[in-house]
Amino acid sequence: MKFLPAGVEVSAQSGRTLLRSAREAGIRVRQTCGGQGTCNKCAMILREGTVDSAQEGAVWTDEGGTTWVLSCQVVANPGAVLEIPAAAALAAVTGGQGVLTEADEEETPEFDPLLAIRSLELPLPDLQDNGDDLIRLQTVLTREEGTVPGISLSALRKLPLALREDGFRVNVLLSRPPGSSLVGDVWPRAEASTTALGLAVDVGTTTVAAALVDLEQGYTLGAEGEYNAQVTMAEDVISRIIYAEEHPDGLAELQRAVVDTIGGLVRRLGRKHGVAPAEIKVGVVAGNTTMLHLLLGIPPAYLRREPYVPAASRFPAVRAGELGLNIDPEALVYSLPAVASYLGGDLVAGVLATGMGRREETTLLIDIGTNGEMILGNSDWLIGCACSAGPAFEGSGIRHGTRAVPGAIDGVRVLDGGREVEVAALGARPPIGICGSGLIDALGSMAEAGVVDRAGKFRTDLPGGRLLRGENGPEFLLSRKEGNGIGEDITLAQSDLDNLIRAKGAIFAGMRSLLVATDMGVHDIDRVLIAGGFGRHLSLDKAIRIGLLPDLPRERFRYVGNTSLKGARHCLLSRRVYAEALAVADRLTYLDLSLGPNYMDEFVSSLFLPHTDLSLFPSVGRVAG
Repeated sequence: MKFLPAGVEVSAQSGRTLLRSAREAGIRVRQTCGGQGTCNKCAMILREGTVDSAQEGAVWTDEGGTTWVLSCQVVANPGAVLEIPAAAALAAVTGGQGVLTEADEEETPEFDPLLAIRSLELPLPDLQDNGDDLIRLQTVLTREEGTVPGISLSALRKLPLALREDGFRVNVLLSRPPGSSLVGDVWPRAEASTTALGLAVDVGTTTVAAALVDLEQGYTLGAEGEYNAQVTMAEDVISRIIYAEEHPDGLAELQRAVVDTIGGLVRRLGRKHGVAPAEIKVGVVAGNTTMLHLLLGIPPAYLRREPYVPAASRFPAVRAGELGLNIDPEALVYSLPAVASYLGGDLVAGVLATGMGRREETTLLIDIGTNGEMILGNSDWLIGCACSAGPAFEGSGIRHGTRAVPGAIDGVRVLDGGREVEVAALGARPPIGICGSGLIDALGSMAEAGVVDRAGKFRTDLPGGRLLRGENGPEFLLSRKEGNGIGEDITLAQSDLDNLIRAKGAIFAGMRSLLVATDMGVHDIDRVLIAGGFGRHLSLDKAIRIGLLPDLPRERFRYVGNTSLKGARHCLLSRRVYAEALAVADRLTYLDLSLGPNYMDEFVSSLFLPHTDLSLFPSVGRVAG
């Protein structure tokens, strides 16, 4: 069978779904339900041939006579030709996602790397001093490092010959986590030296980003990003936990998928910078608690069951070879500590990267995604929480939702009371859907234009013919099919707005819960830092207009990019920062929003535009309706 438009041909295997065949051929297809056949995001067009399906409704024909198939529920017969529409395809992520810039280099902590090369000269043995080779090495290193180092078996096997090839003058590759050290490699000083390279990785639910760091000079060679291949199996963390439990070898598949994603980034970085993967000698990984469990192959089942207990919050350093990661197999890979099941090492890394735990000002760090994770605090205290915002901000759960890929609508202006709409799509491409920042822009603009009332409901008396009657209720027309890239009108349905309002309400309620717990008001927040890829295209005014972000002077807000990757990178460059990560995880108070009534009260109050209490949004004022 063949997949279009890529033109990739694969063998039609008995019992293998189209979705799995596409995945194994390297074709990434959207889905949000973990292959349960409920989200319809993976639908393909059957151009030639036949398919088999046991699920009712998995094959259908639209009004134009086009046959569609639900790829997670059908098996193609030999000779079938399937077309993957733009709305179902996951475009490649290129470059470093804007996550590391020249300004980030200026923020580098004092240079004391987690891995270093040491040139040593050991005393020669004789009959009066015939202690073993390892003791000689450890004695010299202990004087320099302050701790007695261990040694890997591979390095110990090299040690006798390496010492004697150059008169007991050697170089050693030394891993130096706080309070300990380990010799990972040894070679004669007369030989060509190796380079101390490290890999910082952010294992995100949607995307994985990696930075290649020179640990001798202290600078970043480059950064790359790519979709986490796990998204082709299940989109959000709960779906992935279920996939790991319910599918044969599900956990192993998910573990391989994320390791392969990191491996692809390593190869891309290596080609660009002339580095062989085996030259990378250490790694630091940050991610949410579920992602770290899946990366390490740890069963995640109990993360989603009361009382929501992770297998671990601090994870052991592991050899890259144990993970199957394509860097030096002996390289140690360190994972930043988590705080709770839904507050992970990515937020700990965010505290490190922003320095909020070292500053007097009270800072709110917020990462908006499927889980709205946030930390409030300063140098004296830190408190954090996570609230389930749902997938709306990543374009899921929205009929024409998409991620922030070329063609995604990220800007919307509703004019003349709803008669006219102007949209802007990423990459100046024909629109294929609307991403999270576009959804916020659209809802804020519709509220300002009077298209929706304070409850986010469409007004029934809209002029101009843009309010349509859809199968499941009213829909507002954003982009006509003649001008977009998917061959159908792009609309926002009432159910889409309801999902978005619940998502924004969950985020704001979480923030309010942190303030109530600390007996603070909104205006006690000195800085609001917005992390993650979502914030790059976010309109602050519209986010405040709908009640997603607090109504504060705009100069208090700052987009800080991928702080998870930045924090991992800082840990590579500074043992002090790595030690700080452990301390932050220990002193950060986790607020479990499920344990008290306050969060639900705040959530219900947030289900209006911008809020039931308009005094919280003085710059917004009274709105129509």
